Amino acid sequence: MNRPALSVVIPCYNEAACLALLHARVSAAARAAVGEDYEIVLINDGSRDESWAVMQQLSAADPRLVAINLSRNHGHQLALTAGLDLCSGAQILIIDADLQDPPELLADMRRTMVEQDADVVYAVRRKRAGETLFKKATAAIFYRMLDRMTDTAIPLDTGDFRLMSRRALDALMSLPEQARFIRGMVAWVGFRQVPFAYDRAERHAGETNYPLGKMMRLAFDAVTGFSTAPLRWASHVGLALTAVSLLLIVYIAVGWLSGSAVQGWTSTMLVNVVLGAVQMFVLGMIGEYLGRLYIESKRRPLYIVADVAGPVQGRATLGFRAEPVGVIQPTLPPEPVRPE
Repeated sequence: MNRPALSVVIPCYNEAACLALLHARVSAAARAAVGEDYEIVLINDGSRDESWAVMQQLSAADPRLVAINLSRNHGHQLALTAGLDLCSGAQILIIDADLQDPPELLADMRRTMVEQDADVVYAVRRKRAGETLFKKATAAIFYRMLDRMTDTAIPLDTGDFRLMSRRALDALMSLPEQARFIRGMVAWVGFRQVPFAYDRAERHAGETNYPLGKMMRLAFDAVTGFSTAPLRWASHVGLALTAVSLLLIVYIAVGWLSGSAVQGWTSTMLVNVVLGAVQMFVLGMIGEYLGRLYIESKRRPLYIVADVAGPVQGRATLGFRAEPVGVIQPTLPPEPVRPE
């Protein structure tokens, strides 16, 4: 394989308005860092706008741009997985398509990687321009709670924007789980990882592709994928309620022996409601982990590639790449007829 010095992997969903400027800025940054020895990998994650058409046009005009069209919307983390699986560079830059993470930082990140002999340089956000106070506050709370809950130390205030060596990426690609939290998985594989502080800009165009619902799902994947703390909490709550129930039994027995009246309907229903709510919480938490085991047991490919534009050198080890439309699969010739 003719491995380029750098691959820039960019998952895209409804980013048609950003793609031309994204391509120009990323190309300029890559050229300034490694000359012409690079590739740009764009992944179209089932966009509903003209993203795929724009990607095809850019790929036709730039032989260093690879455009990958997934068969449907797989989600940001699986789309990113597809790009990482199919890229071929010795170093890999992960960046979002909305230009909130400046590609011009690439040269400084590569310099940091060399100076500190690191395999991963992860970008840490000092400022988050254009984001609401609610999002900033919930993000800060989430990362700090996750840090307390997980056994793996996941850096605070980081996203997927990072530079990785090939050996760190190969280690990451050996992890086949379906519910992926890439920044946590990168932290888990280890090697030397160093921070790189920067100021995050506003989106160039369009709207965020991570509304509250998707953020909560990603947070839940992070917690259940890297911690068994919810199960421990459920067991602790169960033990505490068992102790309370024993005390309640003693209280009822003493009341019955002393001949005093039993407490009324309100207190009885309150106890039932509290116990029922806690039981449902415990069962739901157990069910979430069982559901993850069920999904993992199917061993389905993580992504499906429908179309490719440009020279793809990587192989779909974690996913499936469909044959191009119009390609006829070879068939065996018919067996010759033996004479009677």
